[in-house]
Amino acid sequence: MAKSKNKTVYTCQNCGAQRPRWEGKCSDCGAWNSFVEELQLEEPKTRGWSTGSVEKTSTSPGKPVSLDQSLEAIKLDRFDTGYEELNRVLGGGLARGSFVLLGGSPGIGKSTLLLQMAGGLAGDKRKVLYISGEESVSQTGSRAHRLGIRSPLIEVGSESNLHNVMEMARHKKPDVLVVDSIQTMYLSDLQAAPGSVSQVRECAGHLMGLAKQDGIAVILIGHVTKDGSIAGPKVLEHMVDCVLSFDGDTSYDFRLLRTLKNRFGAAHELGVFQMNSKGLEEVLNPSELFLEERGDQLIGSAVFASMEGTRPLLCEVQALTLSTNMAMPRRTSLGIDVNRLHLLTAVLDRHLDVRLAHNDIFINVVGGLKLVEPAADLAVAAAILSTEGRRDLDAKTVFFGEIGLTGEVRGVSFVESRIKEADKLGFQHFVIPFSNKRHLADMKIPADKKISYIKNVRDLSKII
Repeated sequence: MAKSKNKTVYTCQNCGAQRPRWEGKCSDCGAWNSFVEELQLEEPKTRGWSTGSVEKTSTSPGKPVSLDQSLEAIKLDRFDTGYEELNRVLGGGLARGSFVLLGGSPGIGKSTLLLQMAGGLAGDKRKVLYISGEESVSQTGSRAHRLGIRSPLIEVGSESNLHNVMEMARHKKPDVLVVDSIQTMYLSDLQAAPGSVSQVRECAGHLMGLAKQDGIAVILIGHVTKDGSIAGPKVLEHMVDCVLSFDGDTSYDFRLLRTLKNRFGAAHELGVFQMNSKGLEEVLNPSELFLEERGDQLIGSAVFASMEGTRPLLCEVQALTLSTNMAMPRRTSLGIDVNRLHLLTAVLDRHLDVRLAHNDIFINVVGGLKLVEPAADLAVAAAILSTEGRRDLDAKTVFFGEIGLTGEVRGVSFVESRIKEADKLGFQHFVIPFSNKRHLADMKIPADKKISYIKNVRDLSKII
């Protein structure tokens, strides 16, 4: 019988959808001109990986193990990266055999962060192999020397062929393998270009097998698209154990490391780093960093106790209102969703009669932070009422709570942690939802501290 010919398919580089013919617009994700012609080869028989307690061949799978037996895999071994912020974001350290994806904008400091992490791992007597597909060995080495990293346990290579990278990793047997970046890796078996959906998916699959079979912690650097999401197929984020996002405002010198997914710890953790001439320096108390330049003019300035994963974080929310003659007043927000601002404006206009419909409103979260939890509603409302009524807010007052469309103030989670963080920084007045009062029944409040419980936004107006 004649051998079947390889088929040509068109793959969307944005979402990974496949079509038998070219389309101008992807019907799945709506992207224009994203389909690229790729050659669909015969499926290899050796794809994938398996683990088990018996010796395997290509045709015999591994034997499953019951959970009542003693398993070494249950005792998760973690590596100390040398940075407390990075350890907490990873869930207590870098787990042996984990598969981690780090994404971020160009020039934000991803390679610098991982080189400094390699230096910390070398201090913990761990071998690190750093493979760069974007820079030569001299470029990577000179950057490491500028950062003060000179350890014999760290080896640097320049390679983009994944087969060579895999052979190098199995020969050197490092504890940690860093691949910079996954978009530059390619498999010669595939006809697609490096960075395409097929190449990224297949290269990630081989590296995942390396991590799970050989117990090597593999860290991938991933490029991001113009909207901030990690480039490549979404299946890449499903395959890895941990997804980290490294971002920051270019106007500021600090960087934020967030956990978007973590199989070894809590998600949505936040680590704060500050960029200086010696590289990235961790910020152990970010609340002080975000509040240290708070001015004396406190009209329109409220402090919000946020929760970033399991860490409480205090930040400043600023508001400014100006009367306008335009038929459609402007609503501008930096750090919170503008749709949330529209909602809060409508609630305050209806229940407090402050006539915000004829004012431009500007909201800013100082420091470039992005707040996504609805607990910030109370702080934003307090800042708006303060600037609209030209009334100073108390410098030692903290606000947090969610506001509903009927004007009620709803309870939030982690109340005790938020109050303890504010108390540690010297705040004396806490304005919180009334429904959270039962969560503080066992908490001892010092005599010089005051808690105000509110049920409705009208109570907030009386406090201000």
